[in-house]
Amino acid sequence: KSHEELLIPSTPCRAKTNVMFLKTHKTASSTVLNIMFRFAERYNLTVALPAGQLVHLGYPKTFLASFVEEFQAIGQNYNIMCNHLRFNSSEVQKVMAANAFYFSILRNPIPLLESSYVYYKDSAPAFRISKDVNEYLASPMKYYHPEDYKQNIYARNIMWFDFGYNNNAQNNKKYIQAVLKEIEQNFHLILIADYFDESMILLKHILCWDLDDVIYFKLNSRSQDTVQTLTLKSKEQIKTWCSLDWKLYLHFNQSFWKRIEETIGFEKLEKEVNHLRMRQKELMETCLSDQEAVGKDHIKNKALLPFQSGATDILGYNLKEDLDNRTLRTCQKMVMPELQYTSYLYAVQHPHKKRKQLGLPLPWTSFQEK
Repeated sequence: KSHEELLIPSTPCRAKTNVMFLKTHKTASSTVLNIMFRFAERYNLTVALPAGQLVHLGYPKTFLASFVEEFQAIGQNYNIMCNHLRFNSSEVQKVMAANAFYFSILRNPIPLLESSYVYYKDSAPAFRISKDVNEYLASPMKYYHPEDYKQNIYARNIMWFDFGYNNNAQNNKKYIQAVLKEIEQNFHLILIADYFDESMILLKHILCWDLDDVIYFKLNSRSQDTVQTLTLKSKEQIKTWCSLDWKLYLHFNQSFWKRIEETIGFEKLEKEVNHLRMRQKELMETCLSDQEAVGKDHIKNKALLPFQSGATDILGYNLKEDLDNRTLRTCQKMVMPELQYTSYLYAVQHPHKKRKQLGLPLPWTSFQEK
């Protein structure tokens, strides 16, 4: 490069505001959803929200554009889409702008399966009839009956299923290669939940967002005492039992680090991850009375209680008492669980529609009055 060229400052990029996030299950995706919702509010963007009383975009049915509220009227002018759906490229394209950025997140199938087991213990027959996760994995076919495959999506290759593929397909090399290629064509970026902070920094760079756009408090996590310890044998078994997810994860874990290297480099990554953690700590000190997530029985404001499932204790947060209005709003949004936030945005975006009935004390009043 000539000397002059080096002096030209790199042109600041413009934040991408048409973004589709495929929310996968048990992959820290509720935290990403919260980031997306806050971004949408900051830039006054239109979110493709579930129609009527739905809280998901038709999941586990394969996605159709009609699952989105007001699709007929709004057409392709939605900016953000991030609620749970089972991916279906042609139908998603009807909803999102042609230049939309598509991304998703994967997690190591070993901790993922244990997390699914505890969370979906009551809803997946295969989990329900087995004693614990290790017993289930010792002989999954004893509990996983083909005729129940629709109820058992969480019990095998759940990520493969979320991406729109058959989670009971044979582990066939050619088939797997074809699917990986298709995912690469449909998605611009795949993040890795096991490296969440690194993922957020990469996302920020690629979407040209600010650090504060990707600051988060960990949402929808569960208390340590509900975690079941996998035996070494179980861990190995997951790689075979969920071989489609395992291949998916290995492939995109590799491309993730390659992408980090090309986009940021490891030195800068480390600096930025530290910066993110510092800013997160600052915000936690500003917002939270306990400095950490607390169990469901310790959440004072029931409007901020996350949905509880299976044998889990899903953690939430208590906000400080005397925050000024602006800080309170920021803090509330950072800790607002998925269902409450979805309903809140729905009420803001579709004021004339009937509110979503969540069967929990809704935080409208407290949000609207402030």
